[in-house]
Amino acid sequence: MTRPKGTAAAIGRSLRIYRGADAPHAAMDALYRRFVRPGDLVFDIGAHVGDRVAAFRRCGARVVALEPQPGPLRALRLLHGRDPDVTLVAAAAGDEAGEVVFHLNVANPTVSSASAAFVAGALGAPGWEGQVWDRTITVPATTLDRLVAEHGRPAFVKIDVEGFEDRVLAGLSAPLPALSFEFTTISRDVALRCLDRLASLGAYGFDVALGESQSVSFGRFVGRDEMAAHLMALPQAANSGDVYALLRP
Repeated sequence: MTRPKGTAAAIGRSLRIYRGADAPHAAMDALYRRFVRPGDLVFDIGAHVGDRVAAFRRCGARVVALEPQPGPLRALRLLHGRDPDVTLVAAAAGDEAGEVVFHLNVANPTVSSASAAFVAGALGAPGWEGQVWDRTITVPATTLDRLVAEHGRPAFVKIDVEGFEDRVLAGLSAPLPALSFEFTTISRDVALRCLDRLASLGAYGFDVALGESQSVSFGRFVGRDEMAAHLMALPQAANSGDVYALLRP
């Protein structure tokens, strides 16, 4: 039997890691149920192979999922294309609608990015050895404001776009009830800009989960300054995680 190569092999690996039997489905569901209730609308920005889409659906939410990469998008269509409560959008999100240049990591598409600065920062950084961004494609881009206008106001937005999170939040002009954004220790400046943007939109509290632990560090929602100090103090080896933001009354 011929083994899959290139993009097909990489997508297969992602499916095993993120949707296989060893993935932390129960912990993920428990975390998202803090923010998502049955019938809610959720945006998944950077859906990849849809492990979060599946979690949101298990929580009973309707999902609008954005994925600009052709390979992961094919997987999403196979897994969720027939679900009437999942809308798949072949686009990136950013600070304005139009097009963006997307840097593909063919061997590891989970770290493909629209941020040239992220790609430059990863080259040679500890923990990122061997990662190669070997192709660029031009993809459609939209904004959170446009998505809200087209689909409605979501209860939760998950943003995981490899160093482009600040640009995604720059395309949002009104606060949303809750969201998460990924951070990496090679681009902490992006996380700080995300915190600043959210603080400018509303009275948000923040918590953080490192890596794929699905376990929050504080167990309470702290202010912008405390979260910023926490992220800046993390060791480089922490690598990445997700900051959760909840709009306070």
